[in-house]
Amino acid sequence: MRKSYYAAHTYMILGVISGLYYREFTKAHHFVGDTQLAVVHTHLLALGMLGFLIVLALDKQFGLSGTRQFTAFFWCYNAGIAITVSMMLVRGSGTVLGSRVPEAVSWIAGLGHTVLTVGLILLFVLLGKRIGPAGKGSAEPEAVTAPVG
Repeated sequence: MRKSYYAAHTYMILGVISGLYYREFTKAHHFVGDTQLAVVHTHLLALGMLGFLIVLALDKQFGLSGTRQFTAFFWCYNAGIAITVSMMLVRGSGTVLGSRVPEAVSWIAGLGHTVLTVGLILLFVLLGKRIGPAGKGSAEPEAVTAPVG
């Protein structure tokens, strides 16, 4: 569980720093317009910080950590965020500087999204195993019906 807490905390710090970078970098270069730097902040806070806070709560409830599958999810998801956000920083900074950004940046960002998706699939498979099948000894409550009349 500590890994999820530390990851969430790290992404919170990176999210705040990236927001500061966006504001100061565009101001220093007198840039007015759209750039990928504007959404790096929200990606780090939403996918990173909030994502790992949710995983932390799920881990507390279902005991996800400590398994090989959780470790695979953890590193795959983090790698996906790192690749995606890095390419957003490269593209956004290049836009602000007015330089041509290589087409490979888009391909690498797509790879980052793919790795991120694999991480999410691993999380859902692990969560599904921990919840167990519906019906047999499941902790899911049965539907409550109101009396008629």
